[in-house]
Amino acid sequence: QVQLVESGGGLVQPGGSLRLSCAASGFTLDDYAIGWFRQVPGKEREGVACISSSDGSTYYDDSVKGRFAISRDNAKNTVSLQMNNLKPEDTAVYYCAASRVVARSPDQYGYWGQGTQVTVSS
Repeated sequence: QVQLVESGGGLVQPGGSLRLSCAASGFTLDDYAIGWFRQVPGKEREGVACISSSDGSTYYDDSVKGRFAISRDNAKNTVSLQMNNLKPEDTAVYYCAASRVVARSPDQYGYWGQGTQVTVSS
């Protein structure tokens, strides 16, 4: 079965760093655009970052530009999200998702992981 699994979430102090990983089974991630999304209670799921399948181009929401970086490791069939200088407002459940095309809307993604909790608090 096609499956995505996120890992690497946890509790971190403001200004700290975490690295999230998205691992795939049943398909190869390098054939898909991969997006990272986050969601907090009472709010819609929002796009954080995306990496294309064609040329590896990356896209970031303005709220994380300069702090987060998305990358692929095709040998391991994973996509990572390096998160630096974390802020309390980054607290959310983070999801990875796969799409045949680059997209910002979560509605465009057909495969989703279960999510991993990131909490930024002092």
